[in-house]
Amino acid sequence: MAIAAVFNPEKQDMHENIQENMQTLCDQLRRYEHAYYVLDAPLVTDAEYDRIFQQLQALEALHPDLILPNSPTQRVGGSAVDAFSKVAHALPMLSLGNVFDETELTAFVKRCQDGLSTSEVSIDNPVVFGAELKFDGLALCLRYENGLLVQAATRGDGAVGEDVTHNVKTIRNVPLRLMGQGIPSVLEVRGEVLMSRADFAALNQRQATLNEKQFVNPRNAAAGSLRQLDAKITAQRPLTFYAYGIGQHTLDNLPATHAQTLALLAAFGLPVYQQPRLCDGVEALLAAFKDFGVQRDNLPFDIDGVVYKVNDYAQQAALGFVSRAPRWAVAHKFPAQEMQTKLLAIDVQVGRTGVLTPVARLEPVFVGGVTVTNATLHNETEIHRKQLMVGDTVVVRRAGDVIPEVVMVVEHLREGGQGAYVPYVLPRLCPVCQSPTEQDTAGDGVQVRCINTAACPAQLKQGIWHFAHRRAMDIDGLGDKIVDLFVDLGWVHNVADLFDPAVINLARLSDLERFGEKSASNLLAAIEVAKTRP
Repeated sequence: MAIAAVFNPEKQDMHENIQENMQTLCDQLRRYEHAYYVLDAPLVTDAEYDRIFQQLQALEALHPDLILPNSPTQRVGGSAVDAFSKVAHALPMLSLGNVFDETELTAFVKRCQDGLSTSEVSIDNPVVFGAELKFDGLALCLRYENGLLVQAATRGDGAVGEDVTHNVKTIRNVPLRLMGQGIPSVLEVRGEVLMSRADFAALNQRQATLNEKQFVNPRNAAAGSLRQLDAKITAQRPLTFYAYGIGQHTLDNLPATHAQTLALLAAFGLPVYQQPRLCDGVEALLAAFKDFGVQRDNLPFDIDGVVYKVNDYAQQAALGFVSRAPRWAVAHKFPAQEMQTKLLAIDVQVGRTGVLTPVARLEPVFVGGVTVTNATLHNETEIHRKQLMVGDTVVVRRAGDVIPEVVMVVEHLREGGQGAYVPYVLPRLCPVCQSPTEQDTAGDGVQVRCINTAACPAQLKQGIWHFAHRRAMDIDGLGDKIVDLFVDLGWVHNVADLFDPAVINLARLSDLERFGEKSASNLLAAIEVAKTRP
């Protein structure tokens, strides 16, 4: 016989009182965390914080069904996930264009001024830019609904990122609940996750003690920590978040300027490193760039430049966007770091269009935070212009702190003295398929191209990998090594073969050294999903 549930008002009152106590403790701890992690002005001792934290933990242990989703105790991370789900950004997370010198900066400022009408800019209403640090970290979007953090996603390709909510909840200075007045029903906060230099050094020291992998630089450490499938690991990594803008929102009264928006985010309890420095004109921007450059080495974290944004939102709206970047903002990159090393060899790679590209094989050198072993030499013309020879001591630069580049030969260190240059000649037969090559004139020099577009294995491999890439068919698990294997085995002769179950199937994949049953099944599932791409 079924027994009807009996309503017990005394039990309900007790639960309400316990939850009120939990909420009071949560609010108290959140206020202390904000003062400690965001304002750098502790309100209580560590022992007092720990006492209140343990009090909340004890209450939650007795009443696990009443644990609040924004409780500070939930920052330790939950169970590991199998993979990150995709998140389509409500508004794209755009990249920024770059400038590297005064000429390019002047052109950017002029484009902004010329792009506005006389009603939008005048002597009384000039174009004012906010100059702020360009963090060298990982872009992130936090979504708050009714003040609660409900989702965190990486930038990804700008349109689609990865859901890293559980990991981000472990970052101590990210508020799980917003504070203050006027909190909207929806607020997306854009910002950067990074790791301080001191925390990075301590992490690497701990990794070395445990005989585990050490990280190359703070940015790689931050990215690797944020993308852990087990949030408990992320919780052990010292990550920091700084907000620098907003995405989708339901604010009743949107501030009129970027600087006012950052002040509002700070009022909501979000970490903002500093207010932007307002600058009117190129000279003021260059002065800000110089000042930030002087501060660079003394900052607690890495930066790789300065970001300039038109401060006024009405002017931003009038200027608009171009493809994947706003017209009203740009990143001014710091000068690239340069180091000397040896040019050990010049190899030739064949791309998907058959172009032969010379690649410098270098004696490993640490430049701009990474160890560089390879650098593109673009084409034969570029090699001749720089008069590069195998065995030379060369200057390597990471252009824009991203792409390794061979800048020049240190000629006085060349064996045999100056004037001993022997011109380099690209092979006249394709180094992969031995087919004839042809020359055509590109914008920056003469290109050599393999004419065997139908059967050159290198072109086939590059073409298939390009087809499977994230920005194309997005076939997860079909990387360059797997593509090389499929072509070398003679399984795949064109992209259509990837979708032929007689060619790519579970039985065949499971027999390969690189595949277990699970990885084979995952690849087949990814291929099935790719069939639905528009």
